[in-house]
Amino acid sequence: MTEELVTCDLTCPSSPTGSDKTSRVFKTEEMDFEQPIFSVLSRGGKQEQEQEAADTAKATSPTGTTADTESGIFSGEYENQLVDVCEKMQLQAQRIERFIDQTLTAKEQKLQVVASKAREQILAQVTAAREALEEEEQRLLEEVQREEERVEQCLLTQRAHWSQALSRLTQTRSGLVHTLTHTADAQLVTSVQEISDRMEEADGVGEPCDTDQLNLNPDCSDSKLLRALWATAVLLGPNAYGSSSKFDERTVSPLLSLSDDLYTLTFHKKARQLQLYDPARFDCWPNALGSLSMSSGTHSWVVDVGQSGAFKVGVCYTSLERKGSGNGARLGHNSQSWVLSHYDGDYSFCHAGKKVPLQVARKPQRIGLLLDWPSQTLLFYEADSSTVLHSVTHHFSAALLPAFAVTDRSITILH
Repeated sequence: MTEELVTCDLTCPSSPTGSDKTSRVFKTEEMDFEQPIFSVLSRGGKQEQEQEAADTAKATSPTGTTADTESGIFSGEYENQLVDVCEKMQLQAQRIERFIDQTLTAKEQKLQVVASKAREQILAQVTAAREALEEEEQRLLEEVQREEERVEQCLLTQRAHWSQALSRLTQTRSGLVHTLTHTADAQLVTSVQEISDRMEEADGVGEPCDTDQLNLNPDCSDSKLLRALWATAVLLGPNAYGSSSKFDERTVSPLLSLSDDLYTLTFHKKARQLQLYDPARFDCWPNALGSLSMSSGTHSWVVDVGQSGAFKVGVCYTSLERKGSGNGARLGHNSQSWVLSHYDGDYSFCHAGKKVPLQVARKPQRIGLLLDWPSQTLLFYEADSSTVLHSVTHHFSAALLPAFAVTDRSITILH
């Protein structure tokens, strides 16, 4: 059987428009094989969508030319905006890269150098302070040892001397008693010279007395360096002390006025109106006392004296005299008060009527006081710099109160 070849038309009948679309999509000779397939397909699909949108606009627009123009303008503006955004993002990315590569890298390198120098500085300062403190410790311990040996030698000498004196005196007394009890009255006349010699010998023994030579000199343990370090540690350390003291209104002199909050004391040349009698009030001197009684622990308080050219700050016993114009009620002029005084540009420490001039480099705006009861130490310092102005060690035998006097403008206890 002879097979007959049948020729089939592979082209489907369709409209010319559809045929053109199909030929555009699948016509391989017009495709750019150097571009990725997805890019080509995406571009082709996008072109079809744009063409369809254009055809639709032409069909619906009364004037197709005007619609095409407006669409082109809108598309161009939107494209320009996207370009601008992309450029800005690119510039921002470049700035971030430079910041990371240059600024942060340089900061990291600088951080290592600065931190290393800071550590070296801390170690150097601590080492210098430690060495100075160790040397001062050794010096003070040796000084105390020498002073202790001196006092022990004095005690041994005194003990030997008075032991011998006691032995002689005992022998002399025993001899005299024996003579009195065993010698007849008639024979005592003949023993007058012997008795007189023994009595003279007894008188020569003398009376024992205590002297400062028998005590350890407290100055042997005094050190400005150690005191300053101790004060700084107390005032600026993690366990800094503070006291909430106000002025005691009952003690305020008629020459002074007290603020409503009880923290500011102001001087008046003329006394205020007479007030009811109060045994706690100073009636002549421009004094006032604090409200905090101190007999244990460590206390510190700061007084703003920048407005005053004449004042006193310190402590006193609660038994300080309050009445009269004598020295008994005058701060620093009796044995019951210890004050730092400022008058006519001069600074001094006053106690029991004695003044110790103080060398002050600059006028303090704020003066701090530190009372450490365990060590029996009272310290005055400049609050702004913690510079020690003066310190005193004394055996305080009773409770103390903050003490103040002002004869020029005002002073304030800071809180």
